[in-house]
Order: sequence, then structure tokens, then C-alpha cells
Amino acid sequence: KHQHTNNIMASHPSSRPNILITGTPGTGKTSTAEALCMSTGMRHLEIGKLVKEQELHSGFDEKWNSYTLDEDKVCDALETQMCEGGNVVDHHGCDFFPLRWFDLIVVLRADNTKIFDRLSKRGYTKEKINENVEAEIFQVCLDEAMESYPAEKIIVMNSNGADELEANVAKLEQWVRERSAL
Repeated sequence: KHQHTNNIMASHPSSRPNILITGTPGTGKTSTAEALCMSTGMRHLEIGKLVKEQELHSGFDEKWNSYTLDEDKVCDALETQMCEGGNVVDHHGCDFFPLRWFDLIVVLRADNTKIFDRLSKRGYTKEKINENVEAEIFQVCLDEAMESYPAEKIIVMNSNGADELEANVAKLEQWVRERSAL
């Protein structure tokens, strides 16, 4: 539906593209980003991990058992790396990142049962699992991406298992190779 990668490639002068991988928790963002970075040499910036390690938050939310991300701190901490290019950013939210940072926005989608199973294995509470399954049903991450970035920069990929993960990474590797060759 939104796979306009040829238009995207011509729109940015840098030879080191930045990619945002977003989607509901449990859609495979981190697995996809790790595999892509391993095969391309790009740098993986896992926002949730950076928020904890670099204290880019405004405190801990006991109800949701997670840190409350401070968007300004995150953007300030990443600015230099993002300007250098060659990054794969992995986060479920995307509306606070500067538009200029990304050459490609990948929205991962997964079946609700897959999300339920994956988040259950992570030990998420029933309430947190239900919130994320509902977010996927109502395509919250896709809508946020569509409201935040030009449609021609967005691609949507299904991520229900290892076969789709491999296919997605292969498509993204090709995009990076073509993009880096320009």
C-alpha cells in the first residue's frame, strides 16, 4: 500500500540513510532492526534501552511498569548521531522525532494473536497486553506515522514470523544498498 521506495530514494542527498522502525510493541521492531544492522553495518538505536541507560525520562510510571520518555531529552541525545546518518531507530512512537532525520519509516504490523503471545512471553500485565492489542487493532502506530511523515516515506510490513522477518530484512537491505549507491 505505501511501498514507494523508489520515490524515497531520490529524495535525500545523504549516502548514509536513517531508518525508523515503528509499530505496536510485539510487532518485531527490535528483531528487525538488529538483523538489518547486523547485515548492513548500520547503527541500532533502541529508544527504550537508551531512555533507561541515559536517563532520558522524567520518571517511572508504576501503573504501566515503564519509564516516561522525555521527548526533548531523547531528541537532544540523538541529534549528532542522526545527522551522521547510518542509523536504524527502533521505537513504538514516532510523532516527536524531527521529520528531517528519516529517509524511510517502516511500520511493522502483526496479527493480534502474535502480539498477545509475544507480550505474554515478556511478562506484560494483562492490562498492558490488552492496551497494545487494541492499539494494533486500531492501527495507532500506522496512523501516527501517516500523520507525522509524508506517505511516500512510509512502508508497511507484516511481521508475523521468521519468514516475514527475513523477507522484510532482505527488502530493507536492498533499499539500503540502492540508497547508499546513489
